[in-house]
Amino acid sequence: MQSFIQDVVNDILRNNQDTGKIIFILPSKRAGVFLKKIVSRSLAKTVLAPEIYSIEDFIEKVSNLVTANTTTQLFELYNAYLNVGDYEKESFDSFLKWGQILLQDFNEVDRYLVDASTLYKNIEAIQEVNHWSLNPENSEMIENYLHFWRYLEDIYNQFNSNLIKQGLGHQGLIYKTSVSELPNYLKTIHKKHIFLGFNALNTAESILIQTILEKTDASIYWDIDPYFLKDNIHDAGYFIRNYQNTWKVLKGKTLNGLTTHYNTEKHIEIIGVPKNISQVNYVGNLLYKIQNEHPESLSNSAIILGNEELLNPLLNSIPSNISATNITMGQKLESTPLASFFTNLIDFHEQKIEKGWFYKNLLNLLTHSYAVLLFDANEVSAEALITKIKLNNWSYISSSQIEDLIPTNATVSLLFKETNNNPINLIDNFLVLIQSIRTIEIVKNNTLLLEQLYKFYTIFNQLKDLCATFSYINNLKSFKQLFKQLLSTETLDFQGNPIEGIQIMGMLESRLLDFETIIITSVNEGVLPSGKSNNSFIPFDLKIKNGLPTYKEKDAVYTYHFYRLLQRAKNVYILYNTEPDALEGGEKSRLITQLLTDENRTDITEYIATPQIQSFTKKNETIFKTKSLVALIQEKAKKGFSPSSLSNYIRNPIDFYKQNLLHINDVLQVEETLAPNTFGTIVHDSLEELYAPLVGINLTVELLNGIKKNIPQIVSLNFEKTYKEGNISSGKNYISFHVILKYIQTFIDAEISALNDHSIKIIALEQSLSVPLQISGLDFPIILKGKLDRIDEFDGITRIIDYKTGKVERRNVEIMDWDILTEEYQYSKAFQLLCYGLMYFKTNPKENLSIQAGIISLKNFAEGTLLFAQKESARGTKNHIINNEVISDFEQILGQLITEICNADIPFTEKEV
Repeated sequence: MQSFIQDVVNDILRNNQDTGKIIFILPSKRAGVFLKKIVSRSLAKTVLAPEIYSIEDFIEKVSNLVTANTTTQLFELYNAYLNVGDYEKESFDSFLKWGQILLQDFNEVDRYLVDASTLYKNIEAIQEVNHWSLNPENSEMIENYLHFWRYLEDIYNQFNSNLIKQGLGHQGLIYKTSVSELPNYLKTIHKKHIFLGFNALNTAESILIQTILEKTDASIYWDIDPYFLKDNIHDAGYFIRNYQNTWKVLKGKTLNGLTTHYNTEKHIEIIGVPKNISQVNYVGNLLYKIQNEHPESLSNSAIILGNEELLNPLLNSIPSNISATNITMGQKLESTPLASFFTNLIDFHEQKIEKGWFYKNLLNLLTHSYAVLLFDANEVSAEALITKIKLNNWSYISSSQIEDLIPTNATVSLLFKETNNNPINLIDNFLVLIQSIRTIEIVKNNTLLLEQLYKFYTIFNQLKDLCATFSYINNLKSFKQLFKQLLSTETLDFQGNPIEGIQIMGMLESRLLDFETIIITSVNEGVLPSGKSNNSFIPFDLKIKNGLPTYKEKDAVYTYHFYRLLQRAKNVYILYNTEPDALEGGEKSRLITQLLTDENRTDITEYIATPQIQSFTKKNETIFKTKSLVALIQEKAKKGFSPSSLSNYIRNPIDFYKQNLLHINDVLQVEETLAPNTFGTIVHDSLEELYAPLVGINLTVELLNGIKKNIPQIVSLNFEKTYKEGNISSGKNYISFHVILKYIQTFIDAEISALNDHSIKIIALEQSLSVPLQISGLDFPIILKGKLDRIDEFDGITRIIDYKTGKVERRNVEIMDWDILTEEYQYSKAFQLLCYGLMYFKTNPKENLSIQAGIISLKNFAEGTLLFAQKESARGTKNHIINNEVISDFEQILGQLITEICNADIPFTEKEV
């Protein structure tokens, strides 16, 4: 295969060997590298090299203006916006939300040489008609809205004037200026201009090229197959057909550069692949296959990314047997970890309020990989700060609290240094942090990270100069908006050998380049082509009237590039996402449908690639009991099994293994709102303190009314003790505080009512018991331990009462069959009550002892005390008495359960919960 560039070079060198008198103008810089290589390879002797320009560089040379970067343009545009008109202006951060759109409009107006005065007067008239007010007199808000449209032309003129005074220009202004400066340029340049590979030209480019072709010895070569020119409705030839019919220099002449490669035999595969990651994985497998079967073709291959965000996953999918790749496209800075680090820092400082930083924002920063890197390099423990926050339950952290834990001379202190809402102060901190990261040993050999650091260092220095020059960015909110917008446009350019290996590029980078093997990804509607979008203040009808491009022209651009890639290629693989996604493209592209309906193409294979997903049936997890695990179980048995841990085993043995043996779920966390276990602890502790003075005394109405007065104070103290420094003055915690007050008041009121008909005497509160168990077959001691919330006498009957802040129902504490206790978790509350009863009997051995055990559910208080009961049948009588016989029966069931836990031959097997 001979490339288009090679064809052009051969044609030129046949008539002119003096390349030093030639100027090549190309659509992109990338194509210039290939052109230079081909020219040098085609010459037999040493000559002067030709001048090679991209169209943007060439027009900048003609105009004598320098392109201002996007950030400078935005600042100058806002400056013009402020200085025109006396209506109320928006802040800089609000302007940033629409300033980029206005900038694009100005760019387009100038590139297409539109009469700006007429255009903006038309826009003003349309807005006057369209505004929403029906009143004859406009309100102040509507007047401000209309003022903007009335002064749009003045903003445009002021903006362009300010740039020209500095020798700068936006792209459109440079194109517009180049048309007027072209006569001066042609007077000084006497070389042959060669234009090659152009397709969609704006008005300025069209006039420039036509003028040079008409007035000088110049040529233009078109990279298109006549097949597309003859088809009057094919978008691939849309622009060039138009130039052929309207340019004087082309009328009646044969176009240079035309070749008939498109209809040659090719191998084309159209592959539907579900999801984006599956696409890049498929590309990796495809490359592996090509490398093994046709390794020579890889040196002339390209991967075209329709969705450029797939670059990073693609790089991770390239097989190890591929020796060389070259990335033509840049990596978006916003997708780098450094970008998230600095964005987090800006958010962190912007979100600080009078009482400090919200703990989640601080933890996000402290756990970021680059923050961890800085802490480790400075030998400062981030973990100590995190632990302190969690232990003290700080929802908000002040600067002084951080200073107590971090040395002020350490670089990491810059992360928290007060900025006074001043962007320049924050930028100064960033610049020092970048220098510190650069000097860390692990970073020194990471060339990609060093390049990223340098790029950010450059950006922050540029932003610092702009902040010092302009007063618009006077707070962190504005600075954040600008930084994020800048990140979305900035890229990190990769350096490599563009002639060697597989080329990875976006669709626009492929202009003028030809490859034998092409792999195109994400050929979906909304991606290729990008679909309808109207990020413009110029109405659609006005665009058509003034010759400005619409989505129709943009679609034609992508169609041309798509088919141009296919012209000389021999092997083509077109991938699309079969899973519709409203944000990243829906169904397969119309380009694929058009290709499939082409009657002249009989070499296309279409299929859906089924991802190789290993099907498996979920197996319940099984943990076999090794010697060390058995030893751990025995150690736990000697320290004591609690009723709740045994209930956990009944629920799911794997949970018992992980939580009660390994304690892996015991993660320390800040409770932003009161957790259920903390809620329960506060209730239990408050009830204990309130009733503690009444232990051993028969309760009376007077005594209970007396302790009711202390409820708010005692609950507050227990909140402070358990919830540490957590805030309870607002939000859900404030509600939880009053719910606890209500629970306790209701509980005491119920006891007061019960005293009308019953006698109650408190025997003990929060009594901790630990009793040994004799279990047959086990040669080591077993301890059962627990805490009994309350022991009382109710009408002379001893009761064990367990408080529950969650909902418990009567059916949870009543059983018919003993075996069900260790088989079904819904009876865990009955199981726990019997455990408490067993411990009480072991510590109070009597022949005819009988007690009751029950639960008071504060969330289901209307049910009263839910006493354990044995039922003879579903609707039979209930026996609430727990005596030696009941305890003896339960002890056997408990022994079987503990024996199972301790048996080395019975693994922990997961249950479906």
